Amino acid sequence: MIHRIDLRGTHSDGRDVLPRAELNVESAMDLVRPLCDDVRARGSQAIREITARIDGVDVPQLRVPAKNLRDALQALDPDVRAALEESIRRARIVHSAQCRASHTVHVAEGATVTERWVPVSRVGLYVPGGLTVYPSSVVMNVVPAQEAGVKSLAIASPPQKDSGLPHPVVLAACALLGIDEVYSVGGAQAVAMFAYGTEDCPRADLVTGPGNVFVAAAKRLLKGVIGIDSEAGPTEIGILADDSASPVYLAADLVSQAEHDPRASCLLVTDSPTLLDEVEKQLRLQVGATKHRERVETALSSQSALVLVDDLDQGLAVVNEWAAEHLEILTRDADTVADRVTNAGAVFVGPYAPVSLGDYIAGSNHVLPTGGTARHSSGLSVQSFLRGVHVIKYSQEALAAVAHHIDALGSAEDLLAHVNAVRVRVPR
Repeated sequence: MIHRIDLRGTHSDGRDVLPRAELNVESAMDLVRPLCDDVRARGSQAIREITARIDGVDVPQLRVPAKNLRDALQALDPDVRAALEESIRRARIVHSAQCRASHTVHVAEGATVTERWVPVSRVGLYVPGGLTVYPSSVVMNVVPAQEAGVKSLAIASPPQKDSGLPHPVVLAACALLGIDEVYSVGGAQAVAMFAYGTEDCPRADLVTGPGNVFVAAAKRLLKGVIGIDSEAGPTEIGILADDSASPVYLAADLVSQAEHDPRASCLLVTDSPTLLDEVEKQLRLQVGATKHRERVETALSSQSALVLVDDLDQGLAVVNEWAAEHLEILTRDADTVADRVTNAGAVFVGPYAPVSLGDYIAGSNHVLPTGGTARHSSGLSVQSFLRGVHVIKYSQEALAAVAHHIDALGSAEDLLAHVNAVRVRVPR
């Protein structure tokens, strides 16, 4: 079901052997380019035709009527509503603490530089709806944007075949958060709609949210026309464990991420051969009993592995190299071990912080870097929706005090008009 990689005695970080799902965005770009061009040229009509052709859904009206949002919220299961409300509450606590205040630095007498944090004006938020639906992703996208102060928020989510609308729980989550601009649009055409604008949907400045390879390809293609958060790939979990960890917990966590997608990647790294044996036994039991068995088996057998290392030092090197979207630490003194993690989208510490907690209600964000991009990228946050703007103010005396430096640097770069722009204000 899942193969083993033995790195003992090699001092290797596994760089050349660790599995990971391929996200062939370049190939997908050839498919999405004509779709995006069509949306640019023909707007909403193109979106409706593409949706009918690719998704097999007729969507005569792209924007979801307000009544459907109200009806979805009214029909929402009370337990699901309570869970969404608690998820929103906790996410607001975490994300409100990320807000940045403007500040002014006094560089010299009469010379200041102020850094202002300004939210983008309009954001298009994408909520996937392929193999499953993600009302939790509504929360994870909307809350940080609202806390950042974004004034205009629109959501796009794929229409369901039975209704031509996004999933009702997604609509209910939008209504809970006060979002009334929602579109029955999925895939690359949703990104193009936000990038170019249509007669139904004004263009946005930024698009965020996870999606399939075609959404990722459209983001790459249109980056520059529109800002993007990331090209999110298939979900992944890394776990670093020692012999103190519960094999029942470990197997459950591997299965939980594998059920997302047959292309999910799951990596368990440990210095305990006995633990791996016990985890394999548990996987056989738990996979056989899980609802999405075929999906889980594909993920575990295709791009997942159990990795044996000499010790936790080597284990840390392996998980830092793999740079997982989600990384669990289930070891003795897990806090100290977690402090040594440098590359991960989010780190889950100890036996009672499974990835499922972060997916729904921890307060953290679940829109995280995948495919090893956690080496250089962060998850979605308030900062994703803010721009830092420097405001420079100098008195005549302060400018005169540095004019000779501008003389020197402008002359060195042979940009004498730069020098003149200063000297007309403060002559030599």
